[in-house]
Amino acid sequence: MNKKQIYPTYFTFGTLILYVVLYVLPAVMGIGYSFTDWSAYSDQLNFVGIENFKTVFSSDYNYMKMIGNTLWFTLVTTIVKNVLGLALAVLMTKQVKLLNFHRTVIYLPCILSALIVGMIFKSVLNPKIGLLNTALRAIGLDGLCQKWLTDSKIAFNSVMAVDIWKGMGYIMTIIIAGIMAISPVYYEAAAIDGGNAWHCFRYITLPLLMPTLTVTTVLNVIYGLKVFDTVYSLTNGGPGYATEVLYTGVYKEFGLGRYAVGTTLSTIMFLVMLVIGYFMIRSMAANEDVEL
Repeated sequence: MNKKQIYPTYFTFGTLILYVVLYVLPAVMGIGYSFTDWSAYSDQLNFVGIENFKTVFSSDYNYMKMIGNTLWFTLVTTIVKNVLGLALAVLMTKQVKLLNFHRTVIYLPCILSALIVGMIFKSVLNPKIGLLNTALRAIGLDGLCQKWLTDSKIAFNSVMAVDIWKGMGYIMTIIIAGIMAISPVYYEAAAIDGGNAWHCFRYITLPLLMPTLTVTTVLNVIYGLKVFDTVYSLTNGGPGYATEVLYTGVYKEFGLGRYAVGTTLSTIMFLVMLVIGYFMIRSMAANEDVEL
């Protein structure tokens, strides 16, 4: 097929129809169901207006905590993954022995299933027989032993730490590609002018990596807002509602037959993602052309 040839507009109709049927229509139907009393306990479907939204935002329920946990999870993991990924990427582009081996080891966790990672760390973080607490006791640091996944004060931090461990290698790989795309001419000029390693990073590497960091930020935000499997496999939202995120809440609402509330939660997050996506797109457009 000639790439330079201009094809008729109707060539896109098939793709457009598939997109509408598979994505747009289900989204619109989901939003519509959030204004009804759809449930497994009734064959009738009645319009109830914004009652489901009132339920979600009511202080009598824990739905707002789910949304808050989701946003906090997204914020923390996005920042930490980007910072650690950047640090590892800078280190892994230096002359280090067994460089490819180290890159592979750091990258490997991200190709593992989140459910498998959750099962492994559920065992590692077990307060009684888990590897972490056992190791701490073995070296005389009994005071640092914690109920990592059963203490409501630290369980969510433990979940975020596991997710960061799993995902930072993926971010590192993307940033490495960005660093390797930077022309060495900039660094040669900086060396001639007497610039040290910090100057090179601050005034060359970091500014030219902004488009790459914008991409990694978008990827992390998208993943964070729809996180489910890591939380579900580690804590199932517990203890209590300490680690409950939006999509574990949606999963449980559908499991209980409260379909309308489940779709309402999904609609709220859809609107949040639209707002965040709008600013992300604007940020990407602003960083498209970075001048040194």
